[in-house]
Amino acid sequence: MLTYAAKIIAALLFLCYGVLYGMAHDNMPQGVAIGVFLGLLSLLVEHRLRRIPIGSIISGLLGLVSGIIFANLLLLPFRYIIQEQSWTISFFIFNAILGYGGLFVGLERGRNLTIPSLMRLFKGQEPETDLKIMDTSAIIDGRIADIIEAGFMEGTFILPQFILHELQYVADSPDPMRRTRGRRGLDILQRIQKMTDVRVRIVEDDFPKIREVDSKLVALAKIMNARIITNDFNLNKVAQLQGVLILNINELANVLKPVVLPGEAMSLFVMKEGKEHNQGVAYLDDGTMVVVDNARRLIGRKVEVVVTSVLQTTAGRMIFAKQKEDE
Repeated sequence: MLTYAAKIIAALLFLCYGVLYGMAHDNMPQGVAIGVFLGLLSLLVEHRLRRIPIGSIISGLLGLVSGIIFANLLLLPFRYIIQEQSWTISFFIFNAILGYGGLFVGLERGRNLTIPSLMRLFKGQEPETDLKIMDTSAIIDGRIADIIEAGFMEGTFILPQFILHELQYVADSPDPMRRTRGRRGLDILQRIQKMTDVRVRIVEDDFPKIREVDSKLVALAKIMNARIITNDFNLNKVAQLQGVLILNINELANVLKPVVLPGEAMSLFVMKEGKEHNQGVAYLDDGTMVVVDNARRLIGRKVEVVVTSVLQTTAGRMIFAKQKEDE
């Protein structure tokens, strides 16, 4: 409500300025047109600036000022050599080109510049890079701790306060299963914090107008120019639509699964009966299900099988095989 009121007040001020300009120059239509144009221009600029990160705005202004100063320094030795008319043209061209160049470079380079990084610079600390925000699902999953401990992830890991509140809420749930998962997530966080050469930073940033935790994560990632660590399928899609990079643990696990080709022989332990008639089910070391034909009678035994086909589904990968004797 206050935002709309401020926009209306700004538009009225520009309109009043146009009216005063028209009264001073005895040309009211021209003054009103100028006021309306400036009001619309201010609204357009405000709408565009809301989509640009604050770091890009600051660095863009610094680039613009630096470009103009550099242009004047280049022209200074020729101030009394060039004629007045040529000097005016040269002054305008150099300031326009170098000023625009500095503005463009500043906007591009300032994407990683955030308010926390500026505060760190003022304090004499090195700016943080390679920021990763941890999602509740990835923390409860637990594999993130093993990945970090193995050295496959580095940088600064961001833990938003609203994610910590959600973990505490899950840990206090009356449901025993949810309570166990929440406490496991808190244990995983403690394990990550105790790792050497790993920096975990808790941030207080919140978005009261946003209710969903996933939307808050995306908004925070856009502000901090960070990536989100998750295994939530829906969050993955929503973040990608808004241009936020995702590190999906499930996708990493699928990529690291060993390649199994049709015709490959392996030794498996048949654990249970399959859904279809006379089928047995075994598992690889990474948990991949292997369906073995004509293996119902071999449940509880280790058999030699040959892979017949591999099926990739949304739930994961399934391997079909048959006994080596049947081959």
